[in-house]
Amino acid sequence: MTTIDPLRATCPTPAGGSERVLLGHGSGGQLMAELLDDLVTGSLGATGPLEDAALVGLGDVEVVVSTDSFVVTPRFFPGGDIGSLAVHGTVNDVAMRGARPVALALAYVLEEGLPIAELREITASIAAAAAGCGIRVVTGDTKVVQRGAADGLYLTTTGIGIRLGETCPSAAAGRPGDRVLLSGPIGSHGTAILSAREGLGFETAISSDSRPLHHLVSAMLDAGGEDVHTLRDPTRGGLAGALNELAAASGVAVEIDEPALPVPAQVHAACELLGLDPLHVANEGCLVAFVAPRSADAVLAAMRADPAGRDACVIGSVAAAPRGRVTARTLVGSSRIVDMLVGEQLPRIC
Repeated sequence: MTTIDPLRATCPTPAGGSERVLLGHGSGGQLMAELLDDLVTGSLGATGPLEDAALVGLGDVEVVVSTDSFVVTPRFFPGGDIGSLAVHGTVNDVAMRGARPVALALAYVLEEGLPIAELREITASIAAAAAGCGIRVVTGDTKVVQRGAADGLYLTTTGIGIRLGETCPSAAAGRPGDRVLLSGPIGSHGTAILSAREGLGFETAISSDSRPLHHLVSAMLDAGGEDVHTLRDPTRGGLAGALNELAAASGVAVEIDEPALPVPAQVHAACELLGLDPLHVANEGCLVAFVAPRSADAVLAAMRADPAGRDACVIGSVAAAPRGRVTARTLVGSSRIVDMLVGEQLPRIC
């Protein structure tokens, strides 16, 4: 009889025999990773780990560039809207490479029939969010498509930033012994979107955590410098997806303490009701970091001094092996594998 090690068992990925794009290909999970490996790494010749943003050398200047698209539905939700979400999401991707965002490019895809008043409200939200982040919208584009082709409005953004000193956190820079720091509670964005979309009645208790994190990152780098090895905002795929991506890119193992995870009571209750794992639910206003142990306390203190990180905590540590594995110590002292989602749990959350 064959013995199966429960710590090595994984759920199989569905066979992709249809040769068609599925909703799950945009989930931030295993199907999306496979699509990117095939199209980005293979067809486009991309090398190295897939980061939230790229470093681009322009003569003597090195800038950080990130591009993202936003297709969230509903376009207005508790705690934000598609406009502010687009700004915050792009700013945060630039910040995850240790950069200060300075400019934003913006493209609209508008569906015929979209109320002009709604477009005006979303544009005002973009302007307010950009001003709040201290950046300018410097260029863009507008396209209009026929009814039924765009679900109202899609946004595409490109963010440009300048590195903060010589420090450049990377998904591939995690090291054994690092402490895993989380800036705040998880699960609020995904559950708020789902509640607003499906009319589940959680709106009064749960709001999206969408907010910019570049000031928090600056404080962390001031406190820890090059000891801040990795930064990632756990959006699609949630914290589980982000940790698996970092573990794979760095060639390390990650062990988290499940009881230490800050899950708001209302989010926990909503996830239990809906059969969701908070680790897989999207976030838009928190980050996870791998920090060298000698600087972990100083970085944690700097995080807690910033409004975006006042609930920051240590949730685990990094080990040398098994490489690419993420596990969680449960309340009863056992361990469980924390895997990426295979397909789509909550579609259209950003």
